Amino acid sequence: MKIRRKTFDLVLTLGGAVLTVVLIAAGSLLMWGYSYTNSNVHDQLAMQQIYFPTASAFAHAKAGTEITPSMIPSVSQYAGQQLLTGPQAAVYANDFIAVHLSEMPYHGVYAKVSAAARAATPGSAQAAKLTGLEQTVFQGTTLRGLLLEAYAFSTIGEIAFIASIISFALGGVMLALTLLGLTHWRRVPEDLEFPRERHHKEEVPQAA
Repeated sequence: MKIRRKTFDLVLTLGGAVLTVVLIAAGSLLMWGYSYTNSNVHDQLAMQQIYFPTASAFAHAKAGTEITPSMIPSVSQYAGQQLLTGPQAAVYANDFIAVHLSEMPYHGVYAKVSAAARAATPGSAQAAKLTGLEQTVFQGTTLRGLLLEAYAFSTIGEIAFIASIISFALGGVMLALTLLGLTHWRRVPEDLEFPRERHHKEEVPQAA
């Protein structure tokens, strides 16, 4: 089956135009998703008013205190800053809160602390101590989980940003190809068919 080459080129050009629109629309939606996620994470973290320890605190890092030596490589880079971004939230959760939880009895595992509190004799000093520890561990574990959730959403936002850039780039390439296809379509003769017929030369027998 043959069709006019001009019709074939027009179909390809229109397909390229549709794909260009889809890619640009996808890029716009992904960019909106990045902007929304980034601003939402920032606003939610700002409401918590969490600040990293000051730079002077890291000068006296010591195991068992608020600032331990393990915190210097990661936590100290945000010294004195307010916690507002996903990467900051991950550092605070994993390298600050998690360290303090691990130094608590039962390594700060809420399930273990809670089980010990329930097993203690009601009204005893040990029960009161474990109940207080249980509340502290619960608060620390909850805050750590919320911060890591904020980090996860910020990571999704970063992925959306990268995807939007790729989508816009591909959309630009498709737009250029579509314009080239449109230019070629205008130059194609009306009577040219696709695919072209191939003319084979007849073989002339050679004289013996």
